[in-house]
Amino acid sequence: MVASITFDDETLGACEALVKACRASGVTVGTAESCTGGLVAAAVTAIPGSSEALRGGVVSYAIPVKHEVLGVSDSILKAPGVGAVSSECAAAMAEGARRVLGCDVAVSVTGIAGPGGEEPGKPVGTVWMGVATPHGTRTFPNLFEGGRARVRAQAVRRALELLAQGVRESAERG
Repeated sequence: MVASITFDDETLGACEALVKACRASGVTVGTAESCTGGLVAAAVTAIPGSSEALRGGVVSYAIPVKHEVLGVSDSILKAPGVGAVSSECAAAMAEGARRVLGCDVAVSVTGIAGPGGEEPGKPVGTVWMGVATPHGTRTFPNLFEGGRARVRAQAVRRALELLAQGVRESAERG
């Protein structure tokens, strides 16, 4: 059976607004995704004309991809209490996506969607996100509730909010 991806009206509306803002400002975006597995990029590409906004995305589900493609350092990935689900990793992923994709603004998503995978201090639903712009990088912790699908859907919506914020800031600051 082939599964199809569908997004709710709120998510598609956020994507339409993002694409419109990118087209109006000339700002491009990209993604570095782990637990969302490319869903952020997929949501954006559901919008006609998104090729003017989205440069691409890196699905860095595996640790070696985070390291080898996005440039997340071993000192982050192997550090006790830090690792792939951390502020440090989210920042490095977003910065790596900006570099690799050649975009103005990049968002990263790394977390534990469940049902397993929790670690001490990092329950299921823990998702770190980063946004990198020409003006710097910021990270944001999130704790989403629900099962795997709900955690991932909430992460997609939050990532779209962060991209939109980054586009606005980049357009305003030039």
